[in-house]
Amino acid sequence: MKFGKQPAPVADINEDELQVHKPKTEAAGVKAVMVALERAVAQAGVTRTAQSLLRLNQRGGFDCPGCAWPESDKKRKAAEFCENGAKAVAEENTVRTVGAEFWATHSIAELSGKTEYWLGNQGRLSEPMVIREGDTHYSPISWADAFELLGEHLRATTPDRSVFYTSGRTANETAFLYQLFARSLGTNNLPDCSNMCHESSGSALNPTIGIGKGTVSLDDIHDAELIFVVGQNPGTNHPRMLSALKECKDKGGKVVAVNPLPEAGLFNFKDPQTVSGVVGGGTPLADEYLQIKVGGDLALFQALGHLLLEAEERNPGTVVDHSFIADQTDGFDAYRDARRIIDWDETEKATGLTRVQIEKVAGMLVASKASIFCWALGVTQQPHSVDTIKEMVNVLLLQGNFGKPGAGACPVRGHSNVQGDRTMGIWEKPKEWLLQALDAEFGITSPRHHGYDAVESMEAFERDEVDVFVSMGGNFSLACSDTEALEAGMQRIGLTVHISTKPNRSHIVHGRTSLILPTLGRTDKDDKHPKGAQFLSVEDSMSVVHSTQGRLTPVSEHLLAEPVIVARMAEATFGPQHAVDWRGMAEDYDVIRDHIARVLPGFEDFNARVRTKNGFVLPNPPRDTRSFSTDIGRGRFTVSPLEYLTPPTGHLVLQTIRSHDQYNTTFYGLDDRYRGISGGRRVILIHPEDLAEQGFQDRELVDVVSTFQGVDRRADKFRLVAYPTAKGCAAAYFPEANALVHKENVARVSNTPGFKAMFVRFEPHQGGAAAAEESAGELAGTHA
Repeated sequence: MKFGKQPAPVADINEDELQVHKPKTEAAGVKAVMVALERAVAQAGVTRTAQSLLRLNQRGGFDCPGCAWPESDKKRKAAEFCENGAKAVAEENTVRTVGAEFWATHSIAELSGKTEYWLGNQGRLSEPMVIREGDTHYSPISWADAFELLGEHLRATTPDRSVFYTSGRTANETAFLYQLFARSLGTNNLPDCSNMCHESSGSALNPTIGIGKGTVSLDDIHDAELIFVVGQNPGTNHPRMLSALKECKDKGGKVVAVNPLPEAGLFNFKDPQTVSGVVGGGTPLADEYLQIKVGGDLALFQALGHLLLEAEERNPGTVVDHSFIADQTDGFDAYRDARRIIDWDETEKATGLTRVQIEKVAGMLVASKASIFCWALGVTQQPHSVDTIKEMVNVLLLQGNFGKPGAGACPVRGHSNVQGDRTMGIWEKPKEWLLQALDAEFGITSPRHHGYDAVESMEAFERDEVDVFVSMGGNFSLACSDTEALEAGMQRIGLTVHISTKPNRSHIVHGRTSLILPTLGRTDKDDKHPKGAQFLSVEDSMSVVHSTQGRLTPVSEHLLAEPVIVARMAEATFGPQHAVDWRGMAEDYDVIRDHIARVLPGFEDFNARVRTKNGFVLPNPPRDTRSFSTDIGRGRFTVSPLEYLTPPTGHLVLQTIRSHDQYNTTFYGLDDRYRGISGGRRVILIHPEDLAEQGFQDRELVDVVSTFQGVDRRADKFRLVAYPTAKGCAAAYFPEANALVHKENVARVSNTPGFKAMFVRFEPHQGGAAAAEESAGELAGTHA
């Protein structure tokens, strides 16, 4: 390993350098520590790395810009972060900078051929930039001129021809100001990254349990008797969850992993902060592993419900919580009737599992008095995702797994404050109570009609119905589906505005005029205010709100904090006489929090409570009082038909995945260590039997064609890699495979893109077979 600061890469990804090794069967360990330190020091040097990592996820420090996994409210470790958290901080801490010289050197035409890996690794944006219609390069612009340009464009169009996108990295105070700006303007066009990930969770949970969030605490994870980890890869996407699962196991709990891919983080955790994790064998995690077919989860949980009801009939009063059901729920009789009979042949076909496997796991549920279901994007990005999650809720309701220790629903959010952003009002379909509260607090008139979500925004781009697109963080071009159509639509917009920390693809496929506004990150000190340094707040996956405050000196004096950027955009749009005191909020974030306290339930006395040792926990009726704030005041059993993915003859079901060196659209490197893939990203992981049946060889280059409702999408030059995934299923990295997801391929109700629901076939790439033979000896290793 190389330790020491390194310059930005000059060369881009060379897919011919792909290497394939045997997948790992354990996660973390000393290797994770070494990789984390190597990446951190390469970006920021030893001193800056130490200053940041010692404050990461600590009280009085800053919240990790990566995942939203919570911290303990008791004792915290000296290293309260994971490998990928350290990588996320390193990306932000970097001392590499991207200023006027970079943009003058590289034209848009040149940059359009660069990968996201190359762009992101060039460094932090250091000054505002603009590109106007007809220009070939971005050039510098003053902050004042940038805001005036934005204001001119917003005033020249109607509110609903403007779209305000939000990334989950945005802090609570920023998100509150941002949605207030949009609604003061007159639009609810507030798409966010939730639309692409856990929108299905909220769409299922709200009508069934009365809240769109999880109902467990970190202590519940520790105290559970049984935890299901469904459609989730914690070893890469939420590595600190492994420590919580280990504590559960240490207390005698059991874990069931449900996933098409045999991910290392599901099987064995080597905690590098313990002796056993360093020199021992680690902690085995999954007691049972169900290698389910992509999209088969609905059938699985219907079968589990059926088996629990059968077990209750055999031994009345031992399995189903009848008193809870009678007192707190509705719809049980219809659910019981629907699950009385099951077609096992159809269930086995849908899941790829045997009846024996499912019955064994059902027995574990019967024996458990406190169960938690955790899930992530493997569940939420299917056409039938909402029904699947409702079916999971059914099984939890059956045994009364709400409002008691060690039990509940746990959608594991991917991005640091994505849940907090929604709490703050970032939503295209706001509730009337929120709009009334905003209007009363600020003297505005919020629009009542619903706005665009992410997919609807993309469709509006195509119809030339958007004049201004503002992106608060994120990388919309690569985060959403149907890449070619999306990017063509973005380039038709009159003005695109990107509030960003680093260059990304969305800056390159810009509108006719485009602004890049560089902002402070989580680790940066925010002290250019009349009252001195300011702090922000975030909400984790378990509804805990706490402070976050960076302490590092920013890499450029030209960076502005996100709340300041929003306030100045509003001032430039509305003028100084607007009803809202934007400047007052930008100068003192306590003023923002006082407004939030008066507008949002659960945030009373916000300023005092957020300054306490561990912050505070938002109200959660299913967890706190075993009650459900649905429209009928009860938890709701639902009945859904059996549904699963049935690809046409000759096709496989393709799901997108992240690599271990990746967080959302940010690439830290090119090493997917646990899966044994390194040096490249354009790969298709495919079962060896499917490879043979499709008539291709391992490592052969192919073009991938997806079909949806008779329309094809295409992505060229991927390498097939034999891999032990579920038969009939394949996997490719996000966002390289996003081009294959038709924009109409979405989850019902939630409108989430079907990133886990593509039907694909392969065609030989020109020269592909020859290339495969030529490179066979160069690619290291083969999968077992």
